[in-house]
Amino acid sequence: MTDNGTARTTENGTRHELAQVNIGRLTAPLDSEQLRDFAEGLDPVNAVADASDGFVWRLKDDSGDATSFRVFGDAWLLVNMSVWRDTNALTAFMYQGLHRELLARRREFFERLDEAVTALWWVPAGHRPTVEEAEERLVHLRAHGPTPYAFNLRTAFLAGVAGPEPEPESVSRSAS
Repeated sequence: MTDNGTARTTENGTRHELAQVNIGRLTAPLDSEQLRDFAEGLDPVNAVADASDGFVWRLKDDSGDATSFRVFGDAWLLVNMSVWRDTNALTAFMYQGLHRELLARRREFFERLDEAVTALWWVPAGHRPTVEEAEERLVHLRAHGPTPYAFNLRTAFLAGVAGPEPEPESVSRSAS
């Protein structure tokens, strides 16, 4: 596998990018005083992400709002989804600056959930995952643990080793 700067290329010439989703159940309304630091940090953090080496895309609506999407039918769950060149680019962004500061304070903003809230998977270069696709990957990771179909940073898989997709699973509408 080689890295051409924009996507990972496997031996068969297929180019891949890394999709990531993470969800969090808010501890209070997004516009509350309790979540003010988090809400005020969203635009600056997203601006840094957008300018980061290896960043490809992030989920946002037509107005640029990344907080208008929900998962699993739960109005209290926020979803963050993006596409990166590879795990190195993603982690370089995650563990620096304001994002790192807000990540360290996540328990102030989000409830602790007992199941996987982050999933990674390789997508063909140019593919932009949907919220429904992200739900499927989280459900799969929760049911089967890390596999090439859905994994985490601790147990990452190389692009192109995913093999056949698993049989479709019913997406649970519960986050916990």
